[in-house]
Amino acid sequence: MVRIVLAGLLVLSSLVVEVAAQQSFPTRAVTLVSPYPPGGAADLTARPLAPALEKALKQPVIVVNRTGAGGAVGTQFVSQAPADGYTLMITVFSICTIPEADRVAGRKPRFTADQFVPIGRINADPTMVILHPSTPWKTVKQLVADAKKRPNEILYVSAGPFSVSHMSMEVFQQMTGAQMRHLPTTGGGPAMTAIVGGHAFVSALSTGAVTPQAKAGKLRVIANTGDRRLAAFPDVPTMKELGFDMEVYLWVGMFARKEVPSQALDVVRKAVKQAVTDPQFNEASTKMQMPPAYLDAPEFQKWWDNDCARLASAIRRIPPLEAK
Repeated sequence: MVRIVLAGLLVLSSLVVEVAAQQSFPTRAVTLVSPYPPGGAADLTARPLAPALEKALKQPVIVVNRTGAGGAVGTQFVSQAPADGYTLMITVFSICTIPEADRVAGRKPRFTADQFVPIGRINADPTMVILHPSTPWKTVKQLVADAKKRPNEILYVSAGPFSVSHMSMEVFQQMTGAQMRHLPTTGGGPAMTAIVGGHAFVSALSTGAVTPQAKAGKLRVIANTGDRRLAAFPDVPTMKELGFDMEVYLWVGMFARKEVPSQALDVVRKAVKQAVTDPQFNEASTKMQMPPAYLDAPEFQKWWDNDCARLASAIRRIPPLEAK
C-alpha cells in the first residue's frame, strides 16, 4: 500500500513539474534554426528578429545556421529536435517544395510539412522578372513570343533547383507557354552575378536583391509575381495584370514541431507578433527591402496551405530532366 501511495505521489509530482514548466516557458535560451547560410532571406530576417524576440521572451534567442541540401538538413534537424518549444525554425517556402521534389524523384521525403505547425509569417515579397539590359525584349509579351519561336534557346538562371527563382521561372513558363533553358547556380548571389554579367538573360529574383541592380541600370525589370505593383517599381506590372494567373513569393515564416505543447506555442506566437512591431526590426527589414508582412498562425496556416498546393502542382509539371 505504501509503495502504491509513493508511486502515485511521484506521478503527481512529475505532472506538477511538467505543468509548471509549461506555464513558465521559456526558462532558458531558445534556438532559432535557419536551414540556410548567412545572407539568404531566412538568415537576414532572423538576425534582426532575434533581439526583438529576446525582449518579448525575456530569454536569449540564438540563431543557428544548419545548412545543406537546399534547406533539407536544417529542416530535418528541427523535425527531430525535442518537442519542447526551445528549438524553432525560420525558413522559406522550401518547407513545401523539398518534400514534393523528393516524391517526384522517387525518394522518401526527408521530412513532411505536416510535421510542423506555423507560428507566424514574417514577410512575403514577390519575385521580379528581370532581363539583362542587352536583350531586345522590353515586355513579357515580347519575351514570351521570342521564347515560343526558339524553344529552349533562351537561357534563364536560378539560385538552384527548387529555389524561389527556379520555381518562379517554372511557373512563368507553365503560365505563358514559353520554353527556356535552365542554368542552376548555388545561390541568389551567383545567380545575380550570372545575369548582371550577361551569362544568362532572364531570371526571377527577390525584390531586395533586384532593387539596387535595377536602380543602377544593370537590369531591366518587366514584371513582378505578386498581387499588386510595388512602390519601388510603380511602372512594373504584375503577371496577373498581364493576364497570367501567377503568384510566387519569397516568404519567411517561423515554425515549430507539431508536438510542441500548446502553452509554449501560445507564448512564442505572442512574442513573434510583438517582435515584428519592434522599431529596430522594422528599420532593418525596410533597409533590406524585406518589410514585415505578418500573418498570425491561423491566417498563415491557410496561406501556407494554398502556397504549398500551388508549388506542388508546379513541381509535378516540371519536365523529368529538369526536375532531377
